[in-house]
Amino acid sequence: MIVLGIESSCDETTAALVKDGQTILSSVVASQISIHADFGGVVPELASREHVENICFVTEQCLKEASLTWTQVEALAVTQGPGLMGALLVGLTYAKGLAYALKIPFVGINHLEGHICSIFLDHPEAELPALSLVVSGGHTSLFYLKELGDYQELSRTRDDAAGEALDKLSKYLGLGYPGGPVIDRLAPQGDPKAVPFSIPKISDGSLDFSFSGIKTAALRYMTEHNISRLDREASDPLQDIPQEILDLLASYQSSIIDQLLHRLKQSLKGREVRSIQISGGVSCNSELRRRATDTFQQQDLAVYYPRSELTTDNAAMIAAAARLRPGASDPWSLIADPNLALSATRSAQKMEKRK
Repeated sequence: MIVLGIESSCDETTAALVKDGQTILSSVVASQISIHADFGGVVPELASREHVENICFVTEQCLKEASLTWTQVEALAVTQGPGLMGALLVGLTYAKGLAYALKIPFVGINHLEGHICSIFLDHPEAELPALSLVVSGGHTSLFYLKELGDYQELSRTRDDAAGEALDKLSKYLGLGYPGGPVIDRLAPQGDPKAVPFSIPKISDGSLDFSFSGIKTAALRYMTEHNISRLDREASDPLQDIPQEILDLLASYQSSIIDQLLHRLKQSLKGREVRSIQISGGVSCNSELRRRATDTFQQQDLAVYYPRSELTTDNAAMIAAAARLRPGASDPWSLIADPNLALSATRSAQKMEKRK
């Protein structure tokens, strides 16, 4: 089965062809980073317009790179949600049009399930049951996987996502967008214990994440220590960074990782877990990877991550997730859902076959 995946949930227009849910034949990404960089974050209306401009190109380029024709595509998989409403509509509407013209089935895929499945594109041997952490600029959620397709959400962020918190501090300091890679590059030059940040405690005792408090604490620290925004007009804004800013970045990043690892360790209690799986854009962070691997290998648990190009939004993971719904085809009435939840068990979902 050759599946064409389409992903347009946020600011990247992507298409990929995947064979039998495992082999990536081609993957094309049209990034919008340069469009949104001046705003320090994604502007939804601009993102939607760019998707309209790019979606035909990325799908046609995808076929070209795989040396395939439209007649060889056997099914379509497209992100239904969660994400930005306008952005999702572009991908879903385009996928419906293609499916109708080609007379092939299409299925809507949950974006978070795509990230979870990205692990298995690189590591089909990854052991289950597992704790699966999806951590990115838009999401921070922790799931217990008894098996692929069976998800129990253990916790989610109650405010900012981890990647969003990194992006915002980078924006406040004038270090550019996206902020996660910038902070990952600079943090090793600072002292991670220089600025004390605490792990938030949720009043109801849940394991939910919260990153708005650390963002507020960082802004307060900047004010109290007269740390001002850097001059982005410099030839290289990442050179000659004051040590107090490097220390702030190191401490800020370390505290975010502390919280992620704390929730993972707490979730191990009382559960059978054979591996830890971390996906999403922030899973590319070198310090998170090092610390998570060190922490859980001490407990004889393997830790898995996708390769770097599969950590950010991509269509290969969407096409790979379609293999969990063999023979299924969603109705034309399927709608984009910016708040789509990942249900406890995929097999419990209604899968309507089109006549």
